[in-house]
Order: sequence, then C-alpha cells, then structure tokens
Amino acid sequence: MLTHPTLDRLNALGLHCMAEAFADIEAADEAGSLGHAEWLALLLEREASLRQDKRLPTRLRYAKLRQQACVEDIDYRPRAASTAHCLPSLSRDAGSTTANLLICGPAGLDKSWLASALGHKACRDNRSVLYQRVPRLFDDLALARSDGRHPRLLRGLGRVDLLILDGVDGLTSTAS
Repeated sequence: MLTHPTLDRLNALGLHCMAEAFADIEAADEAGSLGHAEWLALLLEREASLRQDKRLPTRLRYAKLRQQACVEDIDYRPRAASTAHCLPSLSRDAGSTTANLLICGPAGLDKSWLASALGHKACRDNRSVLYQRVPRLFDDLALARSDGRHPRLLRGLGRVDLLILDGVDGLTSTAS
C-alpha cells in the first residue's frame, strides 16, 4: 500500500485526524492484525472524536454564556426541598425537549448562573444555545428594525435549540 499518497489524499479531504490515525497504525505495525472493517472503524472513530471535540468549544463560543457554570457544580444543600428534587431531571433533560423554562425569583439567587449551567449542558448535548440579556436584545431588535435586519435577526433567534433570555426583572425599570 502506498502510504504517502494516501496521507496526502486524507489531508486534502480535510480528514486530518484520520490521516494521523492512519500514520499511527502504520507505524505501530498493527496493520497486519486488523481486518479491513476494524481498520476503517478505528480511523472513522478517531475522526468523529476529533470533530466532536472541536464542536463543543464552537457551540460554547456561539452561545455567549454569561458565566462558566456546569450542572455538576450545583450545590443542592442550600436549595429549597421543592427545587432540589427537580434540578437533576431538569439538567438531564436540558435541551432535549421543546418545553420552555422560566427561572424566576428575587435578586441574588443565582438565576443567571443556573441558566448558564443549563446552557452549558445543552451545548455538551450537541444543541445550539444562545444567551441574551433582555435589555440588550430589545436594543438590538429596535436597531435591526430600523436598518432592515429585523427578519434575519428573528430567524437567527428562532434557529437555536435553546434561547436563554436573562434580565427579565430589569424590564420593570425600563418599561416605565
């Protein structure tokens, strides 16, 4: 088998991790012990793993989450008993259903942190997420309406799997 042309072809096709795995297998002399299906499965698994690893940072960057939070970091002890039993199922199902979620309460209860944690979990579950502060979103919508980008902005908001709107309690001070 011609190794260098195969490596060049894999790199030209953008299958860089597959090319690296191909070179590793050739160098380790495992080629004789693997069948064709096993060989191909190993190459495909390495490429799929690399692409999945690249996808998460891209989704997190697009989500623009306000805080670095993970659902695994939630401390259930200080929470009320009524809230503590539903958070594990909520984090497990984050982004997997089409239901809406409203997190409300007085200031200082870490609602933004919890929303960011659920958004991070949805990104890890291969869902598109967008975090927006409501006052900023309304300013962007007003500006987009005046310069003709309004339909495109609304399509972009509707395209994400999970849209997190934060700062709703600030509406009372700006609406008056």
